[in-house]
Amino acid sequence: MKQFSYRYMALLPLLFALFYWELSPVAEFLNHYQTKMTLYFLEWGLEEGQLQGIDIMVNPHYKIIITKACNGMIPILVLFSAVLAYPTGWTYKVWWLFSGYLVIATINIVRLLMVAHFVKKQLDFPLYHDLFGNLLLMTTGLLLFYLFLRGTRY
Repeated sequence: MKQFSYRYMALLPLLFALFYWELSPVAEFLNHYQTKMTLYFLEWGLEEGQLQGIDIMVNPHYKIIITKACNGMIPILVLFSAVLAYPTGWTYKVWWLFSGYLVIATINIVRLLMVAHFVKKQLDFPLYHDLFGNLLLMTTGLLLFYLFLRGTRY
């Protein structure tokens, strides 16, 4: 357990430095395309004309801006750190990295659609985004890691 904790605490800042830090060229590339993909799928769930560039127009006076922090990379990297730190086979890890990415990216789009829908009805962005939206992402990440652990053979 100690080894997992040490590996996790080392991998977390390393993955964030490589794949999220604004000074990393890899992060710039990855986050740009992750955000574009998120916006592409958001358009499917929003009303026509509601998505304008990186803005979700909730009403004529209020918009939600989809920034790098909204593209789902933070919970993805937290899950990746935990999966990579755990002592199990690489085939299993790669399968969970791929599956975890798909699930969290999908849930992130659902989260953003949920926030846009509820904020349109009641302008309480912190409640829907910071509390419910982030709780949904954290719960998804924890559930995925729990399922990952259930299937490992140490």
